[in-house]
Parts: sequence; C-alpha cells; structure tokens
Amino acid sequence: MSNYHTPVMLAECIEALNIKPNGTYVDVTFGGGGHSREIMKHLGEGGQLLAFDQDADAQQNVIDDERFTFIDQNFRYLKNFTRLHDAIPVDGILADLGVSSYQFDQAERGFSIRFDAELDMRMNQASDLSAKEVVNTYSEADLHRIFGMYGEVQNAKSLAKTIVTARLNGPIVTIADLKNAISNIIPRGKENKYLAQVFQALRIEVNQELEALKDFLMQSAEVLKPGGRLVVMSYHSLEDRLVKNFIAKGKFSGEVEKDLYGNNNRPFDAVSRGAIIASDEEILNNNRARSAKLRIAVKK
Repeated sequence: MSNYHTPVMLAECIEALNIKPNGTYVDVTFGGGGHSREIMKHLGEGGQLLAFDQDADAQQNVIDDERFTFIDQNFRYLKNFTRLHDAIPVDGILADLGVSSYQFDQAERGFSIRFDAELDMRMNQASDLSAKEVVNTYSEADLHRIFGMYGEVQNAKSLAKTIVTARLNGPIVTIADLKNAISNIIPRGKENKYLAQVFQALRIEVNQELEALKDFLMQSAEVLKPGGRLVVMSYHSLEDRLVKNFIAKGKFSGEVEKDLYGNNNRPFDAVSRGAIIASDEEILNNNRARSAKLRIAVKK
C-alpha cells in the first residue's frame, strides 16, 4: 500500500472529518487506502466506512474489516450506492481528487510523460474511451476546446491543428507518437510543463472528471446529514474552482440563489476560510502535496 500512494494532508483530512466513533463515513477515492485506514482507526464497533474506487487495481488494497465496504464504482454514483448499502444519511465524506502516484508510476496505464506506452489514461479500465481514441477521432474544434479548457494550454488551437494534420500520416498510438507529432510547437525550456498540461486535458476528457465531480458534489448535499462534513482535496484550479463555488453558492457558477425570505439557498457552510495547503515539511517529503488544496464544509 505504501508503494501505491502516500496520502496527502492525512492528519488535516482526519481532523476535518470530525469523526464520531459510531458514525458512517464515505471515502470516495479509496486508491491505496491510506485515508481509509486512518478513518478506520477512529471508528468504534458501531462505525461504518464505505469506500469507492473505479480502478480495478485499487481492489488489492481492500481492508479486511466487517465495518468496511468497498464499492467498485465512480464516485459520481455516490447516492445510488450509499442508498443500496442502506447507509444514508452519512456523517462525513472525503474526496482526494486526481491521479494516484501508483497510476502515474504504472507505465502501461499511459498517465505519465515519463514513460512510453500506448495512450490510455483510463481510470476505469473497462471504459471504452481512451486517450488514443480522443487524439485520433476528435474533431479539430473539440481538441481545441479540451486543450484550452482542461489543460489551459496557451496555443490550444495550433496544438489541435497539429494533431489533426499529423494523424493523416497514420494513427497516433503511443506517448512517443504524440510527443513527436507536437514537438515543433512545444515552447522551448517549458517542455515538461507543457506536456503535463496536454496530458491533464486528455485525462480529464477521457475520465469525464469535471462532470463526475459536479455529480458527486450535488449528491453529497443529499447524502450527508445536517452537521455532516464534506472534505475535498483538489490538485488543479479547475477542480478547486468547482469545489469552492459549490460550497459558497450551492452551484458552480452565477450568484447564490435566495429563498422566498431572502435567505441564501445553499446546502453547505465553509468550515475553513479559504483552502488549507500542505506544510513545507510535507511538500519536501511528498512532492505531490505542493499543489493540493483542501476545502471543508458542513451540511446545514
């Protein structure tokens, strides 16, 4: 498990959940099980933990404990499966968004620019849509959209055009194929940052990450009991913006809606002012913590 993924801001997440020994909790991003194992330490005999993960590899980390239930699904189905397990309402929900270290380190999964492998990037390996499909079948306009929106790539239009032109000579199958196809438009001296943005855009599209996050956040308000905690850790501005807006407004854009009496119509109150970030010491020991932002809310 320690090779799988080092949990970021573990102590801060546990404190944020404010765990009751007999409470019901959900870890919607189980991964290596680091956060789940720590939650279990704080639960008594009457406590319960449900954990979601759509990646089949995460199942090797399942906790052997009758208080623990593993659900091999995307967290966008939070409400359906917590209801199925007769767990609603719950006392706390934890989400650690993004890709696990383990997934990045598995070359054949195609998540990392460090290796050469087939363009895959599917978190759910049973899914039909892979990065190879996106790169080879999406229109120039759609590629422009995802690289601009999800990768915040500066020259997204040129990038899309370059890919569409390159694939006329044959399919772009591997990470090396993609790097070669776009090598002439990568800014010199910023290769790694640029490729990371390109890969982020493809990964978000392949896994429908932002749509899944929106679905999850909306359902979290229905699944949590009043006073229950929502604890979400994100790793890039697109995710963090959605989480921040939802906690502040109960929606993802626009102004907060008011009821007939002029009261703010939103399900959560923020517990922390702004996002919590990792300590300098943790960032030194775990580089992945450098971009993490933790937000905590309580259900009204």
